[in-house]
Amino acid sequence: MSIDLAAANALLAGKTPQEIVRWALAQSDQPLVTTNFRPYEAVILHLVTQQKPDIQVLWVDSGYNTSATYRFAERVIEQLKLNIVTYIPQMTAARRNVLMKGIPEIDDPLHEEFTRQVKLEPFQRALAELQPDLWFNAIRKDQTEFRQSLDIVTSSKDGVIKVAPLFNLSEADLDAYLAQHGLPNETDYFDPTKALETRECGLHTQL
Repeated sequence: MSIDLAAANALLAGKTPQEIVRWALAQSDQPLVTTNFRPYEAVILHLVTQQKPDIQVLWVDSGYNTSATYRFAERVIEQLKLNIVTYIPQMTAARRNVLMKGIPEIDDPLHEEFTRQVKLEPFQRALAELQPDLWFNAIRKDQTEFRQSLDIVTSSKDGVIKVAPLFNLSEADLDAYLAQHGLPNETDYFDPTKALETRECGLHTQL
């Protein structure tokens, strides 16, 4: 799949999230939407499945989610009838906790390997097996300094087109969307690969 990124972003500047999704689906034969069921994930999942109900929804479950996140995931999967595909790390969390003595601190040399095992490796395995040509994600430019350098349409290192329909939205916009469509939100989310919300975990910097 080949897209002129500059032309695509110029075309989509100022478009609504719904218009961005419609454009992206028209370009794609094998689209995929990813989720980790963090706060506001119901927005991207509802937005995309309203136009393509059977789209594959990839969830890389690290095994370290909170009980609240797992309950939220089940609720959203049922409410939106998601075509969920779950990938998990090759090692159980219990075994890793013994070998690494829990979740390594951010400045521990083991933390990079921890992140590779629980997030990057299963995600790369999923992309290799599912073979999407387009990847919908929920990143927004106001989340991190790195994301401010991105745009609505980018490309992964493997050439998968990445589309972020929520890129220019604020949390207030997302709150309004959730309220308008009667969607739940998750506030007790924990990502073991990130110490701060403003820190990248590697998914969008390395893939």
